[in-house]
Amino acid sequence: MTAPNKPDPKLKALTASGTSNPHPEDVRDPAFIGSDFFDPRDWVQVRYEMLRRVCVDRLPIAEVARNFGVSRPTFYKVHGSFQRSGLAGLLPAKRGPRGAHKVTDEVIQFIEQLQAGEENLDMQMLVDRVAQQFGVAVHRRTIERALARSKKKRR
Repeated sequence: MTAPNKPDPKLKALTASGTSNPHPEDVRDPAFIGSDFFDPRDWVQVRYEMLRRVCVDRLPIAEVARNFGVSRPTFYKVHGSFQRSGLAGLLPAKRGPRGAHKVTDEVIQFIEQLQAGEENLDMQMLVDRVAQQFGVAVHRRTIERALARSKKKRR
């Protein structure tokens, strides 16, 4: 470990890659306590060792989940992800929406047709027309980003 006033390069790398454990203090597995090798801050290592304790060491799921600071449903979710995707399944999932919810391809086409037909439409007019046509309230910035993505796709 590095001195308290020096930045820790491993923690910096884990944070940059999005694989730092948000709650390393919850990991109470004996192998992680006072170890130079096992690092409770390393999300992937913690998840892998948690699975190994059950699948190889044959420890009870409830005990292992408790020692690794997770719930049993979280254990089962991690186990399923690992079975489907291997080590990549242990990486933290990207949070938030996975795609457009309001500004669908149909809405983009509608907006692009409006823009092609009328040159003087400002963003607020587009927002109002989308609300009339599709019944969804969309922020003008959302439309701007969606149009930029659409133009980028066509290139």
